[in-house]
Amino acid sequence: MVDAPRFGTDGIRGSANAELTPEVALALGRATVDVLGGDLVVVGCDPRRSGPMLEGALTAGVCSAGADVEPLGVVPTPAVAWAAADRKAAAAMISASHNPFGDNGIKIFAPGGMKLGDDEQAALEARYLELLGAGSSGQAAGADVGTVRSSHGVAGWLDLVAGSVGPDALGGMRLVIDCANGAASELGPEPFRRLGADVVVIGDQPDGRNINAGFGSTDTAALQTAVVAEGAAAGLAFDGDADRLIAVDDAGLVVDGDRVLALLAADWARSGRLRGNTVVVTVMTNLGFHRAMAAKGIDVVATKVGDRYVLEAIESGGLSLGGEQSGHVICRDLATTGDGVLTGVQLLDAVARSGRPLAELAEASMDRVPQVLRNVRLPGPVDDPAAAIADRVTAVEGEFGDDGRVLVRPSGTEPLLRIMVEHLDPDIADRACAELVAAAEAAYPADRSP
Repeated sequence: MVDAPRFGTDGIRGSANAELTPEVALALGRATVDVLGGDLVVVGCDPRRSGPMLEGALTAGVCSAGADVEPLGVVPTPAVAWAAADRKAAAAMISASHNPFGDNGIKIFAPGGMKLGDDEQAALEARYLELLGAGSSGQAAGADVGTVRSSHGVAGWLDLVAGSVGPDALGGMRLVIDCANGAASELGPEPFRRLGADVVVIGDQPDGRNINAGFGSTDTAALQTAVVAEGAAAGLAFDGDADRLIAVDDAGLVVDGDRVLALLAADWARSGRLRGNTVVVTVMTNLGFHRAMAAKGIDVVATKVGDRYVLEAIESGGLSLGGEQSGHVICRDLATTGDGVLTGVQLLDAVARSGRPLAELAEASMDRVPQVLRNVRLPGPVDDPAAAIADRVTAVEGEFGDDGRVLVRPSGTEPLLRIMVEHLDPDIADRACAELVAAAEAAYPADRSP
């Protein structure tokens, strides 16, 4: 079925019950058991209205393939990954992360809570599409059919997050936490309270339709206002499934994933926690981050966009820290995937131990190079959309020298060509990006309507 959702950088995603249908979830449940094996799949979801519909279908698929399901309910993605490691089982998270409520998605974790490698993902996608196209009956029958087990919950995940720093590490720190009306609305603030923080929570009233709406890591205006109004030391914004974090400092300014990672890398290097004295990032990470790490003698490894590629580089290098500008941060000594709640605890612990305000630490962590990011809509699937403007990109990079860079890449989830330009002079960055966008639009004269 050519119109079925395909795997992107983080599972499959689409409009719920239009692209991502119960039939898709059923086939993916069966394929997960067929490809990854095992007798159990742990399943969690965020609070979107379509979550129970897709969870029911996914559960039916898993059980029809002969494995059991342990439903965790509404929990953050990192809690699902933790449960997969704890149960030594595969797992699925039903969430579209930072997307609007009408979308949904399914992320699959390998047994043990790790993101899928390229080969595993390709095999899973092929089997899922085969089952979806064939409409085959279930593989198990009678006593071989799987069932739904009682859940053991994720209390151990909360214990791990809170126990990752010293007791009362955040004692007396006033915080505002924005849960994006998402998966962390109930559990997300708990570790911070255990660690002694005075916590004000916003965006914690999910109704199935309001996830990410005016709250969360992609819309920090409410959090910025609340931090200043409350006189808080910091604010933390999770996305819909809480695997990423964007912070706000005591002055109400945004601290993005690059600065969070820069702060943690420097802190961990001083304490000897930064294995290999190396941090892993993606090609989207700001040029200023690279310069800041070089000044501190910290090596940087850059990967393709996607936290699973960051994790692969961490694993292959025996490293401990990596992440993305978007706020996915992987503390590998503590977790198998990005964890916004855990990252927030680690960040604020570093702030508390420094005795300095977050605004001061964030400002000193790196000098951000002006960055312009624009998207060009493609008319449909294109094998190598960046090739059409490759000569112009080369020319711009030659003009920039060491003062800037250009990155052109296709989106992993949408028919878009993403064009990013960085330069020490913001006007030059703007002009160069506009020129490249015009060239791309001339090469791909698609319908520009939203």
